[in-house]
Amino acid sequence: MSQVSRARPYMNPYLAGTLLGIVLFLAFFITGSGLGASGGLNRLLVYVQNEVNPEHIDQVAYLLKMAGGNANPLDSWIVFLTIGTIAGGLISGLLGRRMKFETNKGPQISNGTRWVMAFIGGALMGYGARLARGCTSGQALSGGAVLSVGSWAFMFAVFAGAYALAYFFRKFWN
Repeated sequence: MSQVSRARPYMNPYLAGTLLGIVLFLAFFITGSGLGASGGLNRLLVYVQNEVNPEHIDQVAYLLKMAGGNANPLDSWIVFLTIGTIAGGLISGLLGRRMKFETNKGPQISNGTRWVMAFIGGALMGYGARLARGCTSGQALSGGAVLSVGSWAFMFAVFAGAYALAYFFRKFWN
């Protein structure tokens, strides 16, 4: 007899939120900074860029601060936080038996269209995060936690904008 492996139930959202709050508090307490993803991912990309084309790094002041001369872009706590987040998500998916390759989409579009839209959306979010010098998770979690008016205004704008745009992109999900 073969036994089908079923996904475990998700964690209680109140418990998950409380644990996230504790992690955010500890991040502020230990490092003096909040949480976010774009800084660590940016440093990982700068590391690769420095390996491929170090001359470019030496010509861009923003990149020079991270990787110029003997500076190592991976020498930052945010890189380890980012790697730990990715590893933690992988471990959680494995333990919860949720690891599978699938394409979530509406019935009216193809897998290819869904993937193209996902990459376009990801590229726009990544570009926006670099342009804004931070990601939405850092803005919402870290800025919101310290009651920054700008962070709260930004998040209300993000949710309002996403809600307004959802009407035009609903065919990709329905």
